[in-house]
Amino acid sequence: MEYDQYNPNVMKGLLTIGLTGDVMIGRTLDGIIEERGYDFPWGNVLSLMNGTDLNLINLETTLTYSVNEVHKTFNFKAAPDKVKSLLNANISIVNLANNHILDYGEEGLLETITTLASAGIKFIGAGNNISEALAPVIVDRDSIKLGVLGLTDNEPGWKATSRPGTNYLDISDKRERAVILNSIEELRKKCDVLIVSIHWGPNMQKEPPSGFITFAHDMINCGASVIHGHSAHIFQGIECFNNGIVLYDTGDFVDDYAVDPELRNDLSAFFILRVSTSGIVDLEFIPIAISGYQVNQAVGADRAWVIQHMMKLSSVFGTKVDEKCKIGVNASILQSGA
Repeated sequence: MEYDQYNPNVMKGLLTIGLTGDVMIGRTLDGIIEERGYDFPWGNVLSLMNGTDLNLINLETTLTYSVNEVHKTFNFKAAPDKVKSLLNANISIVNLANNHILDYGEEGLLETITTLASAGIKFIGAGNNISEALAPVIVDRDSIKLGVLGLTDNEPGWKATSRPGTNYLDISDKRERAVILNSIEELRKKCDVLIVSIHWGPNMQKEPPSGFITFAHDMINCGASVIHGHSAHIFQGIECFNNGIVLYDTGDFVDDYAVDPELRNDLSAFFILRVSTSGIVDLEFIPIAISGYQVNQAVGADRAWVIQHMMKLSSVFGTKVDEKCKIGVNASILQSGA
């Protein structure tokens, strides 16, 4: 691996990708951002986010003026101008395959898509029809081709058809799994690194069910490099499997949610993935804490809790996590020789 002649710490031919869990800048946060500015939600994590080449998040809200909310327990929306918060945090790609993107019906989804597209932010996992919902994003930067695919097992009634909706998948359905696995195989032919961003499972689940583990393994065997999971609102363990890495759940990143004092959904991480044309180079994480409608780097006992909990959860999969928040990636995964 060559180094930049002006900065010996920067490797050439390397793409640095930030990964987060749920980003919910709607509801209360919409007003908070109005009062305190577009950068407010990101706290002192903002500099980290602007230090990557691009960031991929799960956008857990609509960006719409619609008042036609669907009947459900929680409906999230932010005014479309809050897309500037995403831009200021170097968020390049958002997953829309989740259980909130149609909180304001098709109108809310389509306005969100239009808002993102106008801002130059790419989206995956939802669209005007099934073809758009299935469509991946391919980013070509510094000669590295990154493919990203979005899907969810939440809200089956929101599945895109000839009408707008999400890339919904019933994980228990063999035929539906086969469609996704085929999509992964075809996409991998067009890119060096492939991330599958998937919103799966119920809230506050500490560990992935066995069916999710099997499906994650299948996706990697078909060509996925990284499984970017989210939905539980708490982070789960990390697994290094064959030629890929599974982040079973990346937890929450910023929101206005009530905090469970035991499960600590206010604590998670900003994951930093580095890849080359040959695959994964390394993975690390920065512990974060959500408080007062803002995400900041976790310190003291909170930081220690995130690290220890990540170690414990990941050890189940044989993955080593050190005190410096580095993931012990299997030698077979390190394709770059870095």
